[in-house]
Amino acid sequence: MQLAYISGFLRTILILVLIYYAVKIIGKYVFPVILKNMMRNVEKKFNQQQQENVSREQSVKEGETIIDKTPGQTKKSSDDVGEYVDYEEVE
Repeated sequence: MQLAYISGFLRTILILVLIYYAVKIIGKYVFPVILKNMMRNVEKKFNQQQQENVSREQSVKEGETIIDKTPGQTKKSSDDVGEYVDYEEVE
């Protein structure tokens, strides 16, 4: 009976060690490839934004004013909010 416990324990330890080394080996080779791809995508987006900014600056004449954002719609406050109650601090 105790032999079964010991063999099960050793088997569990062996599986955990194998999983540890498998993750270590996979991490050594796979994670750098994933990070390179992510960095490449970020670099592409950055270069596209830079090209858009450069083309926008080239199309603008000197002294010309450009407004990138239009003002949003003004929010109307509704009078149906409720009754206003004065606040009094009680000591």
